[in-house]
Amino acid sequence: MSWLSLSVTSADTLADVRARGELRYGNDAEGGAPYIFHDPAKPEELLGFEVEFADALAAKLGVKARFVQNNWDMLLPALSDPEKFDVVIAALERTPENLAKAALSRPYFAYGQQLVVRRDTANVTTLADLRGRPVGVLSASASHRLAEAAGAVAKVYQDNVNYFSDLEVGRLDAVLTDSPIASENLKSHPQLKPAGEPFEPGYYAVAIRPADTNLLAAINDAIAAFLQDGTLQRIYSRYGLWNTQQETLATWQAPADAGPAKRRTAWTEWRTYVPMLLRASITTIWVTCGGMLLAVIWGLCLALLRLYGIAPLRWLAIAYIEVFRGTPLLLQIYFIYFGLAQQLGLKLSAGLAAVLSLGLNYAANEAENYRAGIQAVPKGQSEAALALGMSQWLALRRIILPQGLRISLPSVTNDFIAMFKDSSIVSVIALVELTKEFQIRALDTGDYLGLGAMTAAIYFAISYLASLGAGWLERRLHRDRR
Repeated sequence: MSWLSLSVTSADTLADVRARGELRYGNDAEGGAPYIFHDPAKPEELLGFEVEFADALAAKLGVKARFVQNNWDMLLPALSDPEKFDVVIAALERTPENLAKAALSRPYFAYGQQLVVRRDTANVTTLADLRGRPVGVLSASASHRLAEAAGAVAKVYQDNVNYFSDLEVGRLDAVLTDSPIASENLKSHPQLKPAGEPFEPGYYAVAIRPADTNLLAAINDAIAAFLQDGTLQRIYSRYGLWNTQQETLATWQAPADAGPAKRRTAWTEWRTYVPMLLRASITTIWVTCGGMLLAVIWGLCLALLRLYGIAPLRWLAIAYIEVFRGTPLLLQIYFIYFGLAQQLGLKLSAGLAAVLSLGLNYAANEAENYRAGIQAVPKGQSEAALALGMSQWLALRRIILPQGLRISLPSVTNDFIAMFKDSSIVSVIALVELTKEFQIRALDTGDYLGLGAMTAAIYFAISYLASLGAGWLERRLHRDRR
């Protein structure tokens, strides 16, 4: 039984769509041209061949189409909720894996896999040439599965734009993507070229909840009609996409073995998924530890500059703290990883960029923790130290800082544990940590519950061990040494 079949659907979704007067389709506007994108002349309007296909499909059903924004890699899980949207029209591949999660229409678009490399790259024409080398792929796509199966080091992205930028600056050796994405992006990236011809043909289909059989039949009839009356040809020709491959859609027949893939669960295949999650947790641990080490050192420097520095340095420290605490961590990651590479040619690895982003961001919080701890030390102790002939620096180092750091330690260790969870955001720069590994495998299997429980258990174990270590450190530092 598909996990989507457990959702609550109305008795006749097709009748509901017609009564409502609109067909709600899920897609992600970040998909980009030629699929779905905002009109440069009218930014409030959407263009793209999938937008026009959705409009034509809705008109065939006697209603209007309404776009509903949803992250691409979460479209199928969201389809289980009838309140969100009725169908998914978003370059969803007609594969056994997806058939296990939703009902899929007959194909409305044919595509192939395309390798893209830099123009100075030689001797790369097939995926086999990239074994052991970094290849950019879209998360939860056929490209992702093919790259892994071929032994390439799959670098997983959440959009169809940033992996081309990373390929340009040399962080990747190639990109594997669907042919329409490659064709469109090669227009704006003259430094790149296709490597070989498209291969591994596939199809896009509309996803529907399994119980919505009437809606599925109506959509299949509409697509067949579009192929006969030339509607698809007219739409695709406007985007330069009509070719001999699209002509095969009219004679397409479901393969005899095209049934859904066998349902996979984390509990029955825990020997496969637990090691995957544990390997990903290693990335989470070293990114967090590296980021926190930078945060505590740089945060202490900021706190001392703010409290004891000369006026210009004090103002700069205050400005840094306010800027980094007042802007989103995600924006800072994009700036450090993509912005510095594109504007300054500083090609940081994903791991280094992740450590820098987390460390620089959390340093602002640690600076305030240290400042609060230092200011909590009674002034009399500083005055007594100065009266005994100590210099201000010696009094700070021997009297004030040891006490202030002990006072601020609980807040610092709490931030350390919080960073373990915040580290999941670095997946946007193709670093597969624990949460991203969970998302990838859950999308493959549809088992969010089992994999989620395993992932949560690993996070809890890491956080609990960190809490025990923090408690031990606090007890040791607060021990009465008399």
